[in-house]
Amino acid sequence: MPPEDLLEQTAPAHDDLRSLEAGLDRLQTDPERRQGPWSRFATSVLPPIVFVLLALVAWQLYVVIAQPRPDLGPSPLAVAASLGEAWESGRLQLAVATSLERGIIGFLIAVAVGTPLGLLLAEVRPIRRAVGPIISGLQVLPSVAWVPAAIIWFGLTDATVYFVILMGAIPSIVNGLIAGVDQVPPQLRRVGTVLGARRFRLATLVVLPAALPGYVAGLKQGWAFSWRSMMAAEIITTGGTIGFGLGAMLDNSRFLADLPGVLATILVILAIGILIELVCFAPLERRMLRRRGLLQESGR
Repeated sequence: MPPEDLLEQTAPAHDDLRSLEAGLDRLQTDPERRQGPWSRFATSVLPPIVFVLLALVAWQLYVVIAQPRPDLGPSPLAVAASLGEAWESGRLQLAVATSLERGIIGFLIAVAVGTPLGLLLAEVRPIRRAVGPIISGLQVLPSVAWVPAAIIWFGLTDATVYFVILMGAIPSIVNGLIAGVDQVPPQLRRVGTVLGARRFRLATLVVLPAALPGYVAGLKQGWAFSWRSMMAAEIITTGGTIGFGLGAMLDNSRFLADLPGVLATILVILAIGILIELVCFAPLERRMLRRRGLLQESGR
C-alpha cells in the first residue's frame, strides 16, 4: 500500500482517538450555567479569609488575657513586626525567591520523570510487580531520611536539596498515575483498540487523559511532598554553596531563639503552600471535574 494511502487511513483514526475522551466528557458535562466570579469568591475564597481573621482575633485575645511570656507566646503584632523587619532587610524576598525556584524546578523535574515511569508501571504488569512495591515503600519513607546520604554524595550544594525533592515527589506522582490508570473503564480501552490504537498511542491518547483525576491527585500530593522535603533539606543543609531559603531562615530564627521570627517564617511557608494550591491545582481540578460533569456548583 502506498504511504499516502496509509496516512489517509490512519489520520481519521488518530483524530477519533483525540476526540474520544472529549466526547465522553461532553456527554457527562452539566449543561447548566457556571458560577459567577462573586459567587465563586463568596463560596471558595471568603470562608478561609474569615477563618484566618477569627483565628488571629482569638490569638490576640489569648495573649491579652493569659499574658504569657513574650519569648514563649508572642502576639500576632510581634510576629507581624518580625515579618516586616525581614522584609525591610531583604531576607524575606531572598528566602522566598530561593525556595520557590527550588521547589518549582524540582517539582517539574519530578513530573517529567514520574509521568512516564508511572505510565510504564501501569501498563506493563511484570515491571509493576517488580518495581511497584519499591515505589510504594519510597513514598512511605520520610524524605528527610535521604538528607545525610545526599550530603555525602553531593556535599552542601543545591543538588542535595533537589535530590531530596525528587525522592519525595516522584513516588507520589507515580502512584497517583497508577491509581488513575487502574480506574479507567475497560470499555474505553476497547474503543481505542477498535479505532486502531497501538499500545503506545492507546496509553498516551486514551488511557492518560482518562486517568487525569488520579494523576492530578498524585501531582497535588507530589507538590506537597516536594515542598515539605525541601523545607527539611534546607533546615538541615545550611552552609556551603546552598542559597538562603525559607528553611535556612527558619533555622536562623531558631538558633537566635527568636520565636516571632520562627512563627513568621512558618506562616510564610504555609501561605505559599496555600497560594500554590489556590492558583495552580484548584483551578485545574475544577476544570477537570467540570468537564466530566462531576462538579456540583451552587448559586445557580
